[in-house]
Amino acid sequence: MTSTKVIKPFSMNWYVLLSFAVLAGISQMLWLNFAPLISYLKSHYEVSESDINWLLIVFPLIYIVFSIHSGKVIDRAGYRFSIFLGGIFMSVFSTIRIFDSSFSFLLIGQIGIAIGQPYILNAISRLVVDWFPKNKQATATGIGTVGMFVGMAVALAGTPLLVDLFGFQATLVIMAIITILATLVFYFIGHHNSDFNRNSSTSGSFSTTFKLLKNKNLLLLNIVSFLGLGVFNGLTSWLEQILKPYGISSEQAGIIGGTVIVGGIIGSIVIPLFSDKIGKRKPFLLVTIIGSLLLIYPVCTSGNFTVLIVIGSVLGFIFLPAFALLLSATEELVGDKVSGEATGLLLMAGNLGAVIVIGAMQLIKGEQTTWNHSVFFMLILMLIGFFLMILFKERACLVVDNKKNANEHK
Repeated sequence: MTSTKVIKPFSMNWYVLLSFAVLAGISQMLWLNFAPLISYLKSHYEVSESDINWLLIVFPLIYIVFSIHSGKVIDRAGYRFSIFLGGIFMSVFSTIRIFDSSFSFLLIGQIGIAIGQPYILNAISRLVVDWFPKNKQATATGIGTVGMFVGMAVALAGTPLLVDLFGFQATLVIMAIITILATLVFYFIGHHNSDFNRNSSTSGSFSTTFKLLKNKNLLLLNIVSFLGLGVFNGLTSWLEQILKPYGISSEQAGIIGGTVIVGGIIGSIVIPLFSDKIGKRKPFLLVTIIGSLLLIYPVCTSGNFTVLIVIGSVLGFIFLPAFALLLSATEELVGDKVSGEATGLLLMAGNLGAVIVIGAMQLIKGEQTTWNHSVFFMLILMLIGFFLMILFKERACLVVDNKKNANEHK
C-alpha cells in the first residue's frame, strides 16, 4: 500500500518561516541595540566602557554555554517548543530591562535574552527541513538568516533614532512589546508541518555529540564556521577603528557597516537560490571565501568613502550568504534527526570564533597606529578556511535528492 504525504497549503511554509525570521531578527536587535549608545550609557549609568561591553560580549559567551543543550532540546522536543521557549526568555528579560534605574537590571536583562537566543537560532535547520523540499532548503535558510541581518541593521540604525524621539526607557518598552508580540505570533503560526516523533531522534546524550564530532566533514564545517564567523564579527566590531587612520569618520564607518549588512541581506537570498538550483553547497562556499579574501583588504585600507560603500556592499553580498550555506550543508551531512544538535555545534563554534578573533585582533594591533597586522590576521584565517573547504566532501546524492523531493512536493 502506497503512503500519501499530506502537503499543507504552499503559503503556510512561508508564514512559518517569516514568523521565525522576525523572532530571530529581534534576538539580534536586542543583542546589538546598545552598541550605538555606548557614550550615552556611560554617562547615564556612570560606568566604564568595559562595563558597557559586557552588554554585548555576554551574547557569544552564553551562546557557547547553551548551544549544545539547545540543540538537544530541538531534536528531542521539537523546534516549535525550542523557539517558543527562547521567545519567552527574550520577552521576560526584555521587560526586565525597562527598569532602567540600575545598570544591573540592564545586564540581567541581556543575560536572560542571551540564554534564549540559541534556542531560537539553532532551530532554523529543523524548521526548514520540516517545511521545505531539498531543492528549496538553502533558499529558505537564506531567508531565515536575512531576518537576523535585518535585526542587526535595525539595532544599529534604529536604536539611536528611537532614543532621540521617545527617550531611552520608552525605547526599551517599545522593544519589549515588539518581542512579546513576535513571540505570540510565532506561537499561533509556527506549527510543525507533520506530527513530530520524539522517539525518532537519536539525540540527547553526550555520546551523540562525540559521534557528530568524529564526522570529519562536520568537523571541517565547524572549523570553517569558527573562522568565518570569527572574521565577520572581528571585522564589524573593529571596522570604525580600522578605518579611522584612513580619514573615515565614525558616522561614515557606520554607514559602511550598514552597506555590508544590506549587501548580505540581498546575497543571502540570491546566492542560496542558485545553490538550490544547482544542488551544491561547496562551490558556493568556496566562492564566498575567495570573494572575501579579495575584498577584505581594500575594505580595511581605503580612505575613499564612495569606493568603500561599493566594495562594502559587494563584500556583504558575497560573504554573509556563507552562513546560510553552512547551515544547509550541515543538515544535509547529518540528516534531520540530529540537525538541531549539529546546528548547535556549528553556531557554538562560530560564536567561539567571534570571542577569540575579536580579542586576538586587538592584541595583534597592539601599539601600532594602523590595524594592518590584524587585517592580515583575518586574511590568514580566511585562507585556512579556503583550504579546509577544499577538503570538505559534499554528498554526491544531493542533486538526486533535490529532484526526488521536488517531485514529492508537487
